[in-house]
Amino acid sequence: MIRIGSMAALEDIRKQLLQEQQTKQQENQVVVKVALATCGIASGARDILQFFSAELEKRNIEAAVLQTGCMGYCYAEPTVEVCRRGQEPVIFGYVDEKRADDIIENYIKKGVMVDGLIPKNFSTACHCEHEPQAVPEKSKQIRIALRNCGVIDPASIEDYILHDGYHALADVLNRMTPEEAIEEVIASGLKGRGGGGFLTGQKWKLTRQSQSAQKYVVCNADEGDPGAFMDRSILEGDPHSVIEAMAICAYCIGAGQGLVYIRAEYPLAIDRLLHAIGQAREAGLLGSHILGTDFHFDISLRYGAGAFVCGEETALIHSMEGHRGEPTVKPPFPSEAGYLGKPTNVNNVETFACIPLIFRLGAAWFNTIGTANSKGTKVFALAGKINKVGLVEVPMGTTLRDVIFDIGGGIQHDKQFKAVQTGGPSGGCLTAKHLDTPIDYENLTKAGSMMGSGGMIVMDEDDCMVSVAKYYLDFTVEESCGKCSPCRIGNKRLHEILEKITRGEGSMDDLNKLRNLAHVVKETSLCGLGQSSPNPVLSTMENFWEEYLEHVSDKKCRAGVCKAMMKYFILEEHCVGCMACARNCPVNAISGEKKMPHTIDQSICIKCGVCFEKCKFNAIEIR
Repeated sequence: MIRIGSMAALEDIRKQLLQEQQTKQQENQVVVKVALATCGIASGARDILQFFSAELEKRNIEAAVLQTGCMGYCYAEPTVEVCRRGQEPVIFGYVDEKRADDIIENYIKKGVMVDGLIPKNFSTACHCEHEPQAVPEKSKQIRIALRNCGVIDPASIEDYILHDGYHALADVLNRMTPEEAIEEVIASGLKGRGGGGFLTGQKWKLTRQSQSAQKYVVCNADEGDPGAFMDRSILEGDPHSVIEAMAICAYCIGAGQGLVYIRAEYPLAIDRLLHAIGQAREAGLLGSHILGTDFHFDISLRYGAGAFVCGEETALIHSMEGHRGEPTVKPPFPSEAGYLGKPTNVNNVETFACIPLIFRLGAAWFNTIGTANSKGTKVFALAGKINKVGLVEVPMGTTLRDVIFDIGGGIQHDKQFKAVQTGGPSGGCLTAKHLDTPIDYENLTKAGSMMGSGGMIVMDEDDCMVSVAKYYLDFTVEESCGKCSPCRIGNKRLHEILEKITRGEGSMDDLNKLRNLAHVVKETSLCGLGQSSPNPVLSTMENFWEEYLEHVSDKKCRAGVCKAMMKYFILEEHCVGCMACARNCPVNAISGEKKMPHTIDQSICIKCGVCFEKCKFNAIEIR
């Protein structure tokens, strides 16, 4: 890639790349794209890419075999997109070498469809010639932040430029003042996608108004919620979009340095981001006199060690400075005194990923998507007891029912839906009565949960909601920085009460203490981690009160999850004395003669469930 010295040069390169692409399309019979994100690689996608490359060459089929980021169908990895010349691309899932061979022999060579086709369930409303496009009315998913994930080669800056990459930056630098650009972001209605939901443009405006010779742009790529992988997938599949957006932000607020705070557990995202930064520098899109202007900006990385509290922006900044990742009381806000005491703007990956499109298609276009108070789309990482685990991006206002049952394919093994946890450990558990709730910041908060960064964990009838609350409290107890007493001590006491209840030792007094202490922790903690940590407790007590009562009054866990409360009994009328249970019991708690009914010594039984699994005569009962 040659150094790009102007907006005109950028457009010339894009036209040249477009001509080269058209030539390749005429030369190649087929284009094969293999999703090489973390989920795909873990499922063997690298071997599949090599198989397609080798076999298509061996069979003398003119083809281009390319890598992309995650296509979103994480449940069906490895996923492969195949585009035969003159036809619409199709996507295949669960592709092993046998299926890949079938795809080559039948679909690629003959046009005969084979098994494993995945219906495309989204539209990308932004791949157009700089002109706004109407949002398809029937499309449940619209990709804005994920627009290039699964489409472009994340290691190729040429591919990004071909898809209008850096056009927004060039347009802003050449045609807008910083103030005008900030007003465009404000007009779009974009709110921070990291969980706080603060207006992005307003945050930029406050940082610009702060007087300092040195300012910083920070990208929060820490993403600490259990089950969340949205930001990681964007960085793995489209790193240049974040780089371009950070440069636009820097121009707007008057910053010369950008920092990406990313957890070290994301090696692939780190590698691709570093590679993209190097490409952007080489092309003159980072560094000095960007696109021939007087704008200077560069980006470096800072690594986190996986502390959940460092998702809070002041704790994140302290960690980048080499201090303990602890939050501080605001004000002053980072926009006034952030990294090294200088004005600092912090946005997360998904927020930045939306920025180039807002400038390409206009704030008015972005503003037409979503609800009155929550504009645009939101990316969710669907996980848990759901058939189609993966990434989805839906317009604000889409219902939970649409996401879980339409896009997500419903609950695994035809089980009953029980709850969905949104917002990670800071969110709450919503029930069937909330399924028709439109997803936006206000509605989720009103329902007792929150948007959060975008994790969405689905639970079924086999989940114990008291145990779920305990699981999230266990996480926040471990992740608390310990700076303030309500979070450090209060959450520990909440966890101890929940442990007592799940052991079958709880009382009604414990339930009262649990509720009261949860409110105290929520109202008195220093930062968002402590203030939101009781949400799983309060939401499950609100929506599943009967389960808490069963745990303390009946000493029973209806889901059979709390093992300390379970008892295994042998039904005399069904037991044939086969001795399978006795032979497999690890603590010899089962006794009885051969061909005679057996018994379980409850004082010895450890509730491991082996007897239940081994019995072929339905003679074991759980009470």
